[in-house]
Amino acid sequence: MEFKDYYKVMGVARDATEAQIKQAYRKLARKYHPDVSKEKDAEARFKDLGEAYEVLKNPEKRAAYDQLGSGPRPGEDFRPPPDWGAGFEFSGAGDASAADYSDFFSSLFGRTGRSQARGGFDANQGEDHHAKVMLDLEAALHGAQRSFTLKDRTLSVQIPKGIVAGQHIRLAGQGAAGPRDGKSGDLFLEVEFQPHRLYRVDGRDLYFALPVAPWEAALGASVAIPTPSGEVQLKIPAGSRGGGKLRLKGRGIPATPPGDLYAVLEIALPPAADEKSRAAYLALAAALPFNPRANLGA
Repeated sequence: MEFKDYYKVMGVARDATEAQIKQAYRKLARKYHPDVSKEKDAEARFKDLGEAYEVLKNPEKRAAYDQLGSGPRPGEDFRPPPDWGAGFEFSGAGDASAADYSDFFSSLFGRTGRSQARGGFDANQGEDHHAKVMLDLEAALHGAQRSFTLKDRTLSVQIPKGIVAGQHIRLAGQGAAGPRDGKSGDLFLEVEFQPHRLYRVDGRDLYFALPVAPWEAALGASVAIPTPSGEVQLKIPAGSRGGGKLRLKGRGIPATPPGDLYAVLEIALPPAADEKSRAAYLALAAALPFNPRANLGA
């Protein structure tokens, strides 16, 4: 995905004031409006301009966007980090042009406006807001009550058991107030997981590194491992290799069906820290003629 430098699109410095951004938009909008411009790329430039202005005119969106810095090096794909935007609260794009915004914009701020969120447009209904929140894995595994701070308010949210990264929690009436005493919009919280000390999350599946001794991998063993539901015994097959994956069905994030838990084997070598351990290594080398580089053809 291509990174978009909205400041470059607007022709303003990164420290430009709101007034300077507004002035630049008005000037360029007149220049590239498809109805009056004779530039060949007027329509594309006008769309880029509207997208850039949608971000830079909004203090929350601009502050979050600024966290990305100047983006990746030329030619590199851009992917927002998982915790990007956490704690910021954004309103929807607010009009039908949101559908014309780029994949870059939607990856950061989403495409959801009022009409898309509820299937119908109500002029007196407040605009929906959305925010990204960082959630601990335990809350998804077991369900929990969690508090999140957005702008100047703290919300207590019930986390449903089995929620996964990328899903949204809808808080009815927690968006913008409606005009003329209309109903308030909703707040949509997009979930991302905080790094876990043991598990890596992939959809509903969980992965963790399982260190095993060389003799456990070579001869096979039964070892105790942690799972989200408690400790279990896992059988290590004889002849296992580093990088091999052992699957524990149904022990991932709950669902119907649930995700799986994968133990990724890592061969842990005891250190040759004293004479006794050095002697053991020398005896092993003498007893087992073994060339780990035989397949290199040297």
